[in-house]
Amino acid sequence: MNAGLKNSITVITTYVIWFFGFLMVLNVLGVDSKSMAVAFGGLGIGLGFGLQAIFNNFFSGIILLFERPIQVGDVVEVGGVWGEVKQINVRATLIQTYDNASLLIPNSEFISGQVTNWSFKDFRVRRTINVGVAYGSDVEKVREILFDIAGAIHEVYKYPKPVVLFTDFGDSALLFQLRVWTHIENGLSVETEIRFAVDREFRKHRIEIPFPQRDLHIRSINTPELSDLESGISDVDIAAKASM
Repeated sequence: MNAGLKNSITVITTYVIWFFGFLMVLNVLGVDSKSMAVAFGGLGIGLGFGLQAIFNNFFSGIILLFERPIQVGDVVEVGGVWGEVKQINVRATLIQTYDNASLLIPNSEFISGQVTNWSFKDFRVRRTINVGVAYGSDVEKVREILFDIAGAIHEVYKYPKPVVLFTDFGDSALLFQLRVWTHIENGLSVETEIRFAVDREFRKHRIEIPFPQRDLHIRSINTPELSDLESGISDVDIAAKASM
């Protein structure tokens, strides 16, 4: 049994025990059904005014526990923040980011908002590394080098296989993409290792990584307005020298 399912069963069982315990306490206190109806009616009024957000988060938490779109241990992205789900509570879900910060996110955010679950089916993710080489480079050699780099990194999965794409003719470079699959926890380290290897191998094989550049062509312009301007500047210079 995985951690997510175990957590869901534990929390739901706790809710059920609390519910029946609450009913038993009411029964011991001799609260009749009529009084309970009045109490729940007042609760409904409170729900409409001040408790709406609390109950919304509570029932959203119930939905999360039963449908399990996210589970404890999943890696999710909420509002541009990545983290691992540590706990699904009554009101909020605890997420620990990779900066070791703990975020308490209201459960309703997971129901009504947009959430990316990077590990819903498995922990494999695809990472894309963009590479540009100078015009005139041996593109077949570039492809060979990129495949060799991907194959030499232990954390890169053999299946799905790495892919090298020649994506476009850019303004200053021939554009390539190297796409590899790895475990989600290794994503950034794999990208970094690939970039170091690309720089090293391209230097070794004298393949240039260009930078954006523009060619400026300046030609002589001779117009009456320009001639008048030059004459005016010359007259000012002569007058200045005469006054010295």
